[in-house]
Amino acid sequence: MKGVVLAGGLGSRLRPLTAVTNKHLLPVFNQPMIYHPIQTLVNAGISDIMIVTGGNSAGDFLKLLGNGKAFGLKHLNYAYQEGEGGIAEALSLVEHFAGSEPICVVLGDNIIEGNIRAAVDSYRRQDLGAKILLKRIPDPQRFGVPQLDGKRVVQIEEKPRQPKSEYAVIGIYMYDTRVFQIIRTLKPSGRGELEITDVNNAYIERGEMTWDELEGWWSDAGTFESLLRASNLVAKTGANHQELEHAAEAGAERGHPVPKRAKLA
Repeated sequence: MKGVVLAGGLGSRLRPLTAVTNKHLLPVFNQPMIYHPIQTLVNAGISDIMIVTGGNSAGDFLKLLGNGKAFGLKHLNYAYQEGEGGIAEALSLVEHFAGSEPICVVLGDNIIEGNIRAAVDSYRRQDLGAKILLKRIPDPQRFGVPQLDGKRVVQIEEKPRQPKSEYAVIGIYMYDTRVFQIIRTLKPSGRGELEITDVNNAYIERGEMTWDELEGWWSDAGTFESLLRASNLVAKTGANHQELEHAAEAGAERGHPVPKRAKLA
């Protein structure tokens, strides 16, 4: 499996912080934001990784990350997204990189307490279709929200006013190589973008979508509030732990309460 980190966009919700740099280069406590999704992939055993970025600060990713030595990697791949075409459009840029292998996609502002190794291993055994990760949160209407029927995903609605579940679709997705065929069939949404929710719903219609619930806390970092929340969570417990017990130990040493482990669905 190959890994993809999508780190483009203008970061307009974080201006003026993003007036002179890419959102994903901003700090989350003691590390640049982009470090977190890369480490998420590395912890899942994925070492062939492409970073998709854009804008005027794209060259800064190369200066910061180089070939990924800080993560134990021998090489990092880079692609450039022109304009604002949406997440699915950015994903289309990695088709040549993916080749005949499945991909694990992480949005560049997603930060997790633990790891996704179990979900990745499960998807490798699945060997077809797609897998998404879900998290039960108090405000799912900010994100894509799944309608569930037991273990089956019925549909995903983007930012619904009346969510049909307490779960949010977090920005970690796994797809087989047919994802690029699906993207080519999409039409721009009202925002003028190719939506990743439309990709996921296409797999759902085929009956080829599975899901797992993420253990530990999760935060995006795309607004001032969520960037602050992510920084505070990382300061309290650390992030990207191989085992969540390590997070509990780290939090206890600092005198902070640690979120309870979520049960797998």
